[in-house]
Amino acid sequence: MAQPIALVTGANRGIGLETCRQLLNAGYRVILTSRNEQKGQEAARQLGGSGAGAVFRQLDVAIPESIAALKEFVESEFGRLDVLVNNAAIHYDTWQEVTAPDFTTVDEAITTNLLGPWRLCAALIPLMRKNRWGRIVNVSSGSGSLHRMGSETPAYGITKAALNALTIKLAKATARDGILVNAVCPGWVRTDMGGAGAPRSVAQGAASVMWAVQLPDDGPTGGFFRDGKRVEW
Repeated sequence: MAQPIALVTGANRGIGLETCRQLLNAGYRVILTSRNEQKGQEAARQLGGSGAGAVFRQLDVAIPESIAALKEFVESEFGRLDVLVNNAAIHYDTWQEVTAPDFTTVDEAITTNLLGPWRLCAALIPLMRKNRWGRIVNVSSGSGSLHRMGSETPAYGITKAALNALTIKLAKATARDGILVNAVCPGWVRTDMGGAGAPRSVAQGAASVMWAVQLPDDGPTGGFFRDGKRVEW
């Protein structure tokens, strides 16, 4: 296969940026996307820009027109897509009570954390099907695990549980296309969202994502993993 093309959302910082770095080190051509154009361009510069194999493209996953423009760019510039990492997410809402939520926050979380990845997959899976090969990694969270779910972070947890369900549906739909679709929990990571007290480094969190990116053709699909090990739904 020619140099594989990978696209990462929410990639101007944290796990998204580190995933881009690890992808570049593994020989991928990387499309780094973020909602904030200035921060995204700066992140691409940190990685060495196009000379290192990274190219920035502005993307707001909450806006369908932005997704459509991205698809047009990928198709015209590369004609293919091999890896999609749905990393962008908002509203780790520790301040909310599920019995009295701010539904504006809930709506925003649904639009970004669930509908964004769903729309991106619908737009970009055809580019993977052309070559009958692809890897989709949905960056999820233990907050979305029904097995251990509490009442905290309602908007974030419920949208991550829904992202896990989407993962299963997409995996079933692409099972004969050479596309593997998995959800990954990077763990509690020292990012802006995770906080300075988190026990795991950004590199460790991104390594979980990379495990799913680099699965062999007979690897699992439709699963939920952390560090290459299954997480209970």
